[in-house]
Amino acid sequence: MNPSNPKNPGNPKKSGGPSAVRRLFAAGLMALAGLALLAGLAGCAGAGDAAPPATATPETAPPPVDTPVGLVVHEPGAMDGYALFNNRQDTVVYLVDHRGRLAHSWQFPPGSENIRARLLENGNLLATLRPEGEAQRLMVEMAPDGRRVWQYAYPGQNEDFLKLPNGNVLLLARTVKSNWEAIAAGANPEFIGPPGLVFNHLVEVEPAGANGGKVVWRWSPWDHLVQDFDPAKPNYGAPAEHPERIDLNYSLAALQREPSWKPRGFEFIIGLSYHPELNRILLSVRHFSELWIIDRSATTAEAAGTTGGNAGKGGDLLYRWGNPRAYGMDGADGQQLFFPHYAGWIPPGRPGAGNVLVFNKGDEFAGYERGYSSADELALPAEGGGYRREDGAPWPPAGPVWSYPGPEPGGWYSRDSAWLQRLPNGNTFITEPSHGALFQVTPAGEIVWRYVNPALADGSRLRQGDPMPVRKELGPPHRPADLWSNFLLEAHWYAPDYPGLVKLDLTPGPPLERPAR
Repeated sequence: MNPSNPKNPGNPKKSGGPSAVRRLFAAGLMALAGLALLAGLAGCAGAGDAAPPATATPETAPPPVDTPVGLVVHEPGAMDGYALFNNRQDTVVYLVDHRGRLAHSWQFPPGSENIRARLLENGNLLATLRPEGEAQRLMVEMAPDGRRVWQYAYPGQNEDFLKLPNGNVLLLARTVKSNWEAIAAGANPEFIGPPGLVFNHLVEVEPAGANGGKVVWRWSPWDHLVQDFDPAKPNYGAPAEHPERIDLNYSLAALQREPSWKPRGFEFIIGLSYHPELNRILLSVRHFSELWIIDRSATTAEAAGTTGGNAGKGGDLLYRWGNPRAYGMDGADGQQLFFPHYAGWIPPGRPGAGNVLVFNKGDEFAGYERGYSSADELALPAEGGGYRREDGAPWPPAGPVWSYPGPEPGGWYSRDSAWLQRLPNGNTFITEPSHGALFQVTPAGEIVWRYVNPALADGSRLRQGDPMPVRKELGPPHRPADLWSNFLLEAHWYAPDYPGLVKLDLTPGPPLERPAR
């Protein structure tokens, strides 16, 4: 596959310096920028999209790379079906068949950004996006012919979402807790700055009409904290004695090693998955390098406490895995996850059903990087409606039951979230967003299908043989990484018998890539 594996050079040393006047001018600009940041964060409490730290793009872009685009590998053993994907900065979502031919597409308004889309069983496309010039994200449901049949904006909506079997939509969202609120909850004042903390929470929305929705359920980690910093404050206790709760100071302490991330604070949940039979939600928790499971059967009131729901534990964590240090077990051997981005249950009827697939990114806070990515499969220690764990020990399992690229560190690295799916024939579908690649691997780790996105951010498409433009992005805790201009957000695979495909005209068209000159 030959993707890049970025190094971690740390902070580059500055050479030379501006004159005294230029230094004063630069300092003034920085001060104004800082005031603007504080004002922006203060104004987004409960609303808006808290922007990540600005990325730096060098004036001189990296040289382009020679790479084939379109269908690159199609071997015996590949699963037939369709891939849904889009370029991170493009406004078109594509559906391509297993032979690399365009089967369907959806056009979003010009200027739409960061579109994440999923095909529903009714044939509609459900997507979240940021309209041009707006900070607030928008949820949109679009019919096969492009008509918008529903839209909804929840204050502070984050990127991930999922459609529940009851027709409601589960969303991730952001709120801002002031530094005073954080200190009152037991946060170490040294770990937070004036902007306060950006905090995730979950809401379930029942669609209403064409332009509305009603929040019918809510869960927030703010209701399930533990801290061992200040005995006079709420939530005081030893994190190792309360693994069902979330150590308020763990992630904040780690963020101190990444100064430019301080304003983002406690924004850590990045992915959602739902198990309909168990009625539980699986959360991918980036800054804790963990997976968490919570009980959706608890009412909103119960979800804010420690009792109620089918599991009897309210909104407390039923299970967590990946990083024992996050719940006070510093002496426990074996951090397994490093900034996981996506995790999801394998559905019934597929090999490994009930297990969890997780994209293990491989980098983390300074000093805790692993250096390579992997797709890991976990067999959860289910027991008696809960999850088995010995007193004083980390939650099992000791490690994955399957991994790609395998037990030895490989050369695969994806800077951002890779989407994983177990396919009906046992293959695993993996997205490598940094290089616009989608591929299937067999249980033995053999790549039997690989497609490289030829659609660029400006809406153009590469010809076969055209060099791929490359750019370099920075942004702690990510280290410098070369990104191809066909960068994806996520991709999804749909088997030929998926109900939503019946509603679409799937007459195959030409490949997305243009013919060679």
